[in-house]
Amino acid sequence: MKISSLKELKESYAKYRWFLTSGKKLVIGGKSAAQNDDLLKILKTLAHGNEKFPDLTVLHTSAPGSPFSVILDNSPTVSDIKETAVFTACFSRAWRSLAKKAIVDVFKLSQLSKPTRLKTGTWNVRGQIKKVSAELSLVLIKQKSKLRAVPPSVSKKPLLSVIPGKTKKETMLPKLSIELDEKFSKEELLSALPPGGVKVSRK
Repeated sequence: MKISSLKELKESYAKYRWFLTSGKKLVIGGKSAAQNDDLLKILKTLAHGNEKFPDLTVLHTSAPGSPFSVILDNSPTVSDIKETAVFTACFSRAWRSLAKKAIVDVFKLSQLSKPTRLKTGTWNVRGQIKKVSAELSLVLIKQKSKLRAVPPSVSKKPLLSVIPGKTKKETMLPKLSIELDEKFSKEELLSALPPGGVKVSRK
């Protein structure tokens, strides 16, 4: 499917990693290096020669191995950016490394370029980059009728809180099912959680 507008991209959110910030801003990010590339190429194509296209805010961990997360709104708040930083960090290699925090780079779509020599999922960023420290912690809630793992500040009444752990999420499914009051399928649980291990947080 060819995406010809930002509206169409927003409507196809479900194929990406996604969540809604506490300010109800839609954030999407690639599930792989190839999908990161595809997402940014779509956005760069939409923005090319279109002065009315918003210069969207994009985030990626300072270290390799995270989604390029894009806030699909032209006026994100400080909270939107902080929550997207947490989301980006949690779905990065930092989670699998059992890190407690990660540094996330914040920049604009216009700062990105893709020389042909760069490998899949890698982009150049020119100009000033803002750096945000993000704690690796998520809560499970329902958004758009789907189970999502989102930054803790998004919800005051989460179903469950999780942090990086040594136990693979596949192994944790029975425990997670017991902890959750609602029934979710194996596929929905696995899809919502970051790759790697998980631990239930009691704080």
